[in-house]
Amino acid sequence: MNESGKVAVFASGCFWCTEAIFKRLNGISNVQSGYTGGTVKNPCYREVCNGNTGHAEAIKFIYDPAEISYVELLEIFFNTHDPTTLNRQGNDIGSQYRSAIFYSDDHQKKLASDYINMLNSEEIFKNQIVTQLSPLNVFYPAEIEHSDYYDLNKSQPYCTAVITPKVLKFKSAYSNKLKKT
Repeated sequence: MNESGKVAVFASGCFWCTEAIFKRLNGISNVQSGYTGGTVKNPCYREVCNGNTGHAEAIKFIYDPAEISYVELLEIFFNTHDPTTLNRQGNDIGSQYRSAIFYSDDHQKKLASDYINMLNSEEIFKNQIVTQLSPLNVFYPAEIEHSDYYDLNKSQPYCTAVITPKVLKFKSAYSNKLKKT
């Protein structure tokens, strides 16, 4: 990974959706879909989808703090999924779709915890946030067919119905933070 960057790992439902959002941000590189937070070594997609491994579908990426702060990443994370539903995002149901932040160090843990406390105390969401905070242990990269899934499969029904509206909403809200294409 890049020496000038820092690692962040977020789970917010389907990793195809999360990857499609974060890869479009300035200061972000090496976005990788994968699995973390479980008990099975080297899980595959089918095992994780069955919900028996304890893993979450997540993304791991490098961010450049000179271009985008961890707090800005947290803002985007919380604004691009529902952090108040336990083990569910839309029609994706199961612990593999949980909302979670896998922190790399105590500083990330504190920033995430403080951010969650602020959102709850200011009642930004109707319900309390259920996002898990867990230390990042092992991150297993997903199979190659999951890389860049949205951009390579935009006409697939899940992409058109779920991911495209999410990406369009994100682009509208964060146009000043997007990579120039």
